Amino acid sequence: MLSILSVIAPIFALMAFGFGAVRFKLFPAEGIKSLIAFVNNFATPCLLFHSILTSDFRSAFNPAIIGPFYIGALICFAVGIVIAIKLFGNRPGEGVSVGFSGTFTNTVLVGLPIIQRAYGTDALPVTLSIIGLHGAILLTMGMVTMELVRRDGQPLGKTLIVAARRVLSNPLIWGIAAGFIASAINLQLIEPAEAFFVMMSQAVVPAALFGIGGALNEYKLSESWKQALVASLIKLVLHPALAYILMIWVLHVPMDIARYGILLSAMPAGVNVYIFATYYQRAESVAANTILIATIASAATITAWLYVLSL
Repeated sequence: MLSILSVIAPIFALMAFGFGAVRFKLFPAEGIKSLIAFVNNFATPCLLFHSILTSDFRSAFNPAIIGPFYIGALICFAVGIVIAIKLFGNRPGEGVSVGFSGTFTNTVLVGLPIIQRAYGTDALPVTLSIIGLHGAILLTMGMVTMELVRRDGQPLGKTLIVAARRVLSNPLIWGIAAGFIASAINLQLIEPAEAFFVMMSQAVVPAALFGIGGALNEYKLSESWKQALVASLIKLVLHPALAYILMIWVLHVPMDIARYGILLSAMPAGVNVYIFATYYQRAESVAANTILIATIASAATITAWLYVLSL
C-alpha cells in the first residue's frame, strides 16, 4: 500500500499545488487556460509523435484492450442516460449530456501522468493506442446520439461532418498521424530534434497536473451535485469494473498489459464533458460538477484500483 501511495501522492500534490496557487492568487487564473492549451496543443502532440516513432506501436495496438475500454464506455453512456431520464426526470437531450459526463475520460491531463508514474514508459504505447481513438469514437457517439434524441436536432449527415471536423482539428490527432508517418518512413531524428521532443514530452506531466488543479477553481458545487455524483461513480467505478471483467475474465488478457487499459478507464471525467454540455446547452451544471467531484474523488478510487491491479 505504501508503494501505491508513493505513486499517487506526487500526482495529487501537483494538482493541489495548482489549485492552491490559483485560489491564493499566486498564479493568474486566466493563465490556466493557456497552460492547458499548451499541454493539449503542443506538449502532448510532441509526446504522441515521439512515443509512436520510438516504440513498437503496431504491437501495442491490441483489440483485446481497446475493445473492452470502448465497450465499457458505451455501456456507461447508456447507463448514464437511462438513470438521468428515469431516476432524475431529465429530458432526453439533458440525459445524453449527463451520460456523456460519465463516459468521456480525462486521458491526457490526468491519465497520462498517473499511468506513466505508476507503470513507466513501457505503458505508453498501449495507453496512447487508446487515447488516439478516444475523441474520435466518443465525441462522434455523443454528438450523433444528442442529435437523434433532441427535438431541434440536426440531420445525421451534418452532425457527422461537424464531428469529423472536431476530431480532425484536434492537435492530438496531428501528433498521432505525424508519428505514424515518421515511423512508416523510418525517420531518424538528429540529436537536437530528439532533445526537443524529449524536453517537450517531459513538460506534459507537471504542466498538465498543475493546470487541471488550477482549473478546478472554476467549478462550484450546485444543486445538480446528486446527478454529478452518479455520473462520477459511473466514470470512476463502473467503467473500470467493466473493463476489468471484459479484459481479465472474458478475454484473459495478461494483467501486466490489461492494467494499462483498466487504469486509464478509471480516470475522472475530462474537460470535454463541459465543452459538450455547453455546446448543446444541456445539463451544463451537471458536467461542471462531475469534473469537480470525479477529479477529487479519483484520489481515493485510483488508489483502490492500483491496489486491485497489483494483486
